[in-house]
Parts: sequence; C-alpha cells; structure tokens
Amino acid sequence: MALYRRTAEAISALTAEQYSVTQEGGTERPGTGELLHNKEPGIYVDIVSGEPLFASSAKFESGCGWPSFTKPIEPANVTETRDQSHGMDRTEVRSAHGDSHLGHVFADGPRDHGGLRYCINSAALRFVHRNDMEPEGYGAYLSQVEDVA
Repeated sequence: MALYRRTAEAISALTAEQYSVTQEGGTERPGTGELLHNKEPGIYVDIVSGEPLFASSAKFESGCGWPSFTKPIEPANVTETRDQSHGMDRTEVRSAHGDSHLGHVFADGPRDHGGLRYCINSAALRFVHRNDMEPEGYGAYLSQVEDVA
C-alpha cells in the first residue's frame, strides 16, 4: 500500500496559487482552473500528498466554474468538516493524508449518481492520465477510470 503524506518538500514545490488554496483554504477564481475542462481518462490526486481523490468517470460539467465530481475514488482519502466562513454554512472537503483544502461538497449534484457535487479547486489537484497510472503506482484504480460518467 502506498504511503501518502504531507512533506516539507511537497509544500515548498507548490505555486503561490496552489499554496493559497491547499494550505490557506483559498479558492481559485471560477472558470480559471486548468483542470476544469479536462475530459481525458485518469485520476485526480492531491497535489501535496499524491493520494487518489477522484476519477475521471465521476467528473461532470456542473456549470459552477470549478471541476465537479459525484464521489471520491477512495472515500477514506477525503474528509469533510463544517465550514461557516464567509457567512455561509458549507461542508469543506480536505485530503485525509495531505490535509489539503480541496473545496466543498454540496447536495445539488446529479440525482442518478448520488446527488452530491464535490466542487474542487484545480490548484489542489494533479491529474494522472490513464496511460501513466500503472507506472506511477495507481494501477489499482484503472477499473474506475474505464467507466463512462
């Protein structure tokens, strides 16, 4: 089993925007994330720890301005906490091992896929293409990538 963790080296390699989002709970501007329109097959991992978070098969176009997913690829890698900042009552989503702020989860997703919308900042994610999953140690998740959303 892979060891996913937060390291000083990973934190120091973050861009200013990646640091703001993952370490300070920031949010990238809507419509600007590099992974928003990505339709390639693969998985999305935490930019800090590398832990698998979401599969391309769970990604959908929500129109919210950030990548949206119906469910985590590995539920144990995603934690949820109550967030009452900015005068709103929301559920924050963080990576379990990297403790990175990822975004928020809302109950307005596709009903036929569980009804959740994980609204995630591109800056918190690294995309691993299906062709690179096996060599990078994510081969166990290939079956979740093959499905069509």
